[in-house]
Amino acid sequence: MSVGGTRVGMAPKSEPLMSLRAVRQLRRIRSFYAAGVLLWVAAAASSGWAHPGSRQMWVCLLLLAVFTGLLTTTSLWLSRRRTIRTHEPRRHAAPRRAIAPRHA
Repeated sequence: MSVGGTRVGMAPKSEPLMSLRAVRQLRRIRSFYAAGVLLWVAAAASSGWAHPGSRQMWVCLLLLAVFTGLLTTTSLWLSRRRTIRTHEPRRHAAPRRAIAPRHA
Protein backbone atom coordinates (compact mmCIF):
# COMPACT_ATOMS: atom_id res chain seq x y z
CA MET A 1 0.00 0.00 0.00
CA SER A 2 1.36 3.40 -0.90
CA VAL A 3 0.47 6.70 0.75
CA GLY A 4 2.13 9.89 -0.42
CA GLY A 5 4.90 8.00 -2.20
CA THR A 6 5.90 5.98 0.87
CA ARG A 7 5.07 2.40 1.67
CA VAL A 8 2.86 1.77 4.65
CA GLY A 9 2.84 -1.47 6.59
CA MET A 10 5.97 -2.97 5.03
CA ALA A 11 9.44 -2.83 6.51
CA PRO A 12 12.28 -2.07 4.12
CA LYS A 13 14.38 -5.04 3.08
CA SER A 14 17.57 -3.41 4.32
CA GLU A 15 16.24 -2.89 7.87
CA PRO A 16 17.90 -5.98 9.43
CA LEU A 17 21.19 -5.11 7.77
CA MET A 18 21.03 -1.50 8.91
CA SER A 19 20.06 -2.50 12.43
CA LEU A 20 22.99 -4.92 12.63
CA ARG A 21 25.33 -2.16 11.48
CA ALA A 22 23.82 0.25 13.99
CA VAL A 23 24.23 -2.24 16.84
CA ARG A 24 27.84 -2.91 15.82
CA GLN A 25 28.59 0.84 15.72
CA LEU A 26 26.88 1.38 19.07
CA ARG A 27 29.01 -1.35 20.62
CA ARG A 28 32.17 0.23 19.25
CA ILE A 29 31.24 3.71 20.40
CA ARG A 30 30.21 2.35 23.81
CA SER A 31 33.73 1.04 24.37
CA PHE A 32 35.10 4.42 23.26
CA TYR A 33 32.85 6.21 25.77
CA ALA A 34 33.88 3.76 28.51
CA ALA A 35 37.54 4.54 27.80
CA GLY A 36 36.69 8.25 27.92
CA VAL A 37 35.02 7.84 31.30
CA LEU A 38 38.09 6.06 32.67
CA LEU A 39 40.39 8.72 31.24
CA TRP A 40 38.39 11.60 32.73
CA VAL A 41 38.10 9.86 36.11
CA ALA A 42 41.89 9.57 36.21
CA ALA A 43 42.35 13.16 35.02
CA ALA A 44 39.83 14.55 37.51
CA ALA A 45 41.41 12.60 40.37
CA SER A 46 44.88 13.73 39.39
CA SER A 47 43.97 17.40 38.97
CA GLY A 48 41.81 17.30 42.10
CA TRP A 49 44.71 15.89 44.09
CA ALA A 50 47.27 18.37 42.74
CA HIS A 51 45.05 21.47 42.53
CA PRO A 52 41.76 21.02 44.39
CA GLY A 53 39.04 23.39 43.21
CA SER A 54 40.97 24.51 40.13
CA ARG A 55 39.42 25.23 36.76
CA GLN A 56 41.23 22.21 35.31
CA MET A 57 39.57 19.92 37.86
CA TRP A 58 36.11 21.31 37.07
CA VAL A 59 36.65 20.90 33.32
CA CYS A 60 37.69 17.29 33.90
CA LEU A 61 34.57 16.70 35.99
CA LEU A 62 32.39 18.30 33.32
CA LEU A 63 33.87 16.10 30.61
CA LEU A 64 33.48 13.09 32.91
CA ALA A 65 29.78 13.92 33.26
CA VAL A 66 29.43 14.27 29.48
CA PHE A 67 31.10 10.95 28.75
CA THR A 68 29.13 9.24 31.52
CA GLY A 69 25.89 10.53 29.98
CA LEU A 70 26.92 9.36 26.52
CA LEU A 71 27.90 5.94 27.86
CA THR A 72 24.59 5.62 29.72
CA THR A 73 22.56 6.64 26.67
CA THR A 74 24.41 4.22 24.40
CA SER A 75 24.00 1.37 26.89
CA LEU A 76 20.27 2.08 27.16
CA TRP A 77 19.88 2.07 23.37
CA LEU A 78 21.69 -1.25 23.14
CA SER A 79 19.62 -2.82 25.90
CA ARG A 80 16.40 -1.64 24.24
CA ARG A 81 17.59 -3.02 20.91
CA ARG A 82 18.27 -6.38 22.58
CA THR A 83 14.73 -6.54 23.99
CA ILE A 84 13.28 -5.68 20.57
CA ARG A 85 15.42 -8.32 18.85
CA THR A 86 14.36 -11.08 21.27
CA HIS A 87 10.78 -10.89 19.99
CA GLU A 88 11.79 -11.22 16.34
CA PRO A 89 12.42 -14.60 14.75
CA ARG A 90 16.07 -15.44 14.29
CA ARG A 91 17.34 -15.75 10.76
CA HIS A 92 20.81 -17.20 10.72
CA ALA A 93 20.95 -18.65 7.24
CA ALA A 94 18.78 -19.50 4.30
CA PRO A 95 16.79 -22.69 4.77
CA ARG A 96 18.28 -25.72 3.09
CA ARG A 97 16.25 -27.40 0.42
CA ALA A 98 16.52 -31.00 -0.61
CA ILE A 99 17.89 -31.36 -4.12
CA ALA A 100 15.37 -33.20 -6.24
CA PRO A 101 16.06 -34.46 -9.75
CA ARG A 102 14.33 -32.44 -12.44
CA HIS A 103 11.90 -34.11 -14.78
CA ALA A 104 11.64 -33.06 -18.39
